[in-house]
Amino acid sequence: MQGTSGTGHLNWAGMQKLTEKLFTVKYKEDTGRPHIEIVDQAVCANDCKGKYCTHFCPAGVYEWNEEQKKTLVSSGNCIECGACSIGCPFDNIACHSPRGGYGAQFKFG
Repeated sequence: MQGTSGTGHLNWAGMQKLTEKLFTVKYKEDTGRPHIEIVDQAVCANDCKGKYCTHFCPAGVYEWNEEQKKTLVSSGNCIECGACSIGCPFDNIACHSPRGGYGAQFKFG
């Protein structure tokens, strides 16, 4: 088994770093049909003081743009981990699975 020694203990030298694994994820964008969207930008601008989505997303999908006063969404960065469906305290992110053949394509576990 990769990542373990013969004794069943973890062998950290054989494990890839998370950032290295993220680079193996490919994303096939379904142009014009984003699978994640901000429901109401006014909530981001007026109610959400912590801009939480910019912190909890491991793939950096969300970015607060102070000049435009809105949250920018880079759905092409999404690894479909599900953090956005539970992370926003205002339930202001609409997310669903991309249709078949689109979205994150994982390789190597």
